[in-house]
Order: sequence, then C-alpha cells, then structure tokens
Amino acid sequence: MRWKKLLVTTTLWLIAEIWFNFLGIDNLADYSEFIFEKPFILLK
Repeated sequence: MRWKKLLVTTTLWLIAEIWFNFLGIDNLADYSEFIFEKPFILLK
C-alpha cells in the first residue's frame, strides 16, 4: 500500500512540475514540496 501511495504522489508531483514548466510558472511547481510535506516538530 505504501508503494502505491508513493507512486501516485510522485506521479502527480511530476505531472505538476512538467505542466507548470510548460506554462512558464515553474516557481509554483517548486513549492509543491511544501504542499505534500508532512508537518514535523523541531526539537532543540
């Protein structure tokens, strides 16, 4: 199941990167990592 979720997430990210690059708005695609990133707690 994890492999399927990883494959779907990676595929959607790749499609978004290609599409945004084609449209010339690649800066939005660069922020896609923040959309899919899970929040984490920083411990000092």
